[in-house]
Amino acid sequence: MLLVYTHKISPRLKYVFKHICTRILGIKVEFTTKIEDFIAHDSLKMSYTRQQLGNEFFVKSHDILFEQGLADIEINVHNWENTKCFFYNGEKSTMPFDIFAASFYLLARYEEYLPQVKDEYGRFLATESIAYKYDFLHQPVVDIWAYKFKSILQKLYPDFIFPERSYSIKPVIDVPSAYKFRLKGIMRTFGGTIKDIFELKLKRLYNRYAVLLSFKHDPYDTYKYIINKQKQAKNKFQFFFLIGAFSTYDKGINVNKKKFKSLIKHVGDYCHVGLKISFFALEDTTLLKKEKKQMESIINSSLQASRQSYSKLNFPESYRNLVELEIKEDYTMGYTNYVGFRAGSCTPFLFYDLDYETQTPLKINSYHIMDYALLKNKSLLDKKKVLNEVISEIKAVKGQFVPVFHNYTFSNSIRWKGFKDLFNIILDSAK
Repeated sequence: MLLVYTHKISPRLKYVFKHICTRILGIKVEFTTKIEDFIAHDSLKMSYTRQQLGNEFFVKSHDILFEQGLADIEINVHNWENTKCFFYNGEKSTMPFDIFAASFYLLARYEEYLPQVKDEYGRFLATESIAYKYDFLHQPVVDIWAYKFKSILQKLYPDFIFPERSYSIKPVIDVPSAYKFRLKGIMRTFGGTIKDIFELKLKRLYNRYAVLLSFKHDPYDTYKYIINKQKQAKNKFQFFFLIGAFSTYDKGINVNKKKFKSLIKHVGDYCHVGLKISFFALEDTTLLKKEKKQMESIINSSLQASRQSYSKLNFPESYRNLVELEIKEDYTMGYTNYVGFRAGSCTPFLFYDLDYETQTPLKINSYHIMDYALLKNKSLLDKKKVLNEVISEIKAVKGQFVPVFHNYTFSNSIRWKGFKDLFNIILDSAK
């Protein structure tokens, strides 16, 4: 057990120390404000406060872990060996940076509470993040810092046996529309037909009716391929089906269609199934409750995981709504068009509500790459290079890799050529 001496035991301090020490390093951590208890402790210990007590392992504390609410915090990013960090401590501290304060800033998504420029969907832009601006978005810095912390502890306590964790993957299959042509209903099929004719998309018109007349396979129906891959993999895939009503943003299948329900149940026999929350349900809790109830009636169990449409997050309301509905996990944290670590970590973490200053039970599984982000790279070789670099970063800290693919990614569309190979690289990385 690691004992931490501090001048004040705050919710923020407990939250971030438990993420770094327990979730990443596997060490139990306790806190004390009593010097005599700290001196008496005969195992791992450190002080996290303003002034060093003696010659102990000391990290000079930044004020952010003892504050409440938001403040105008000055961020100065520095190079640190193979990575970068901020909240520089000076020479008196055993570590040159307060990694706990810096980790809290990233994990709590402090910057996303602040005024910012958003995109057309109201999403936080990767280019607005300090990780992008200071070029460390490509690294799971929180985990890297944690291992630097571990290295110092190992030198100070060579007899202590640290538990080892292993690299893992959690592939996400996002299903915004289960089929391209099937189960769309008379009106949508008629509208699509008129559009094909008007735009002179004769090949699409031919494919539409070839599928509807069962002469061809629906392009988005890749479930047999994915389930066969699941059977060969040791890690369960996480599916997210959109069951919300048709709207400007969401073009899914009517949830009342029996064949659609059967598909969800069939996939659920092999993989984990969660809810892809519709765009309008993000801000409408009544609609969100309805979608949750509908999904639970299909899978015949309580809903465990969700993912927001368009990867949109409204801080902190989106996560508060999930907490209120007792949804345990979320897979929305990430950037659709950029590869990297939005929260700086490849270890699942709990949502900390900065307004209420409390740790919630909602587990955040941030994703690190989405298929769309790889489209920026023209050649398959470049796509593989980017993918392998992400895998290498996560393997170095033995974290959890969460890639997001879509059901249509595995179609025969020219746009997605080679993505089956990329998916195989991910699956093989965990063998």
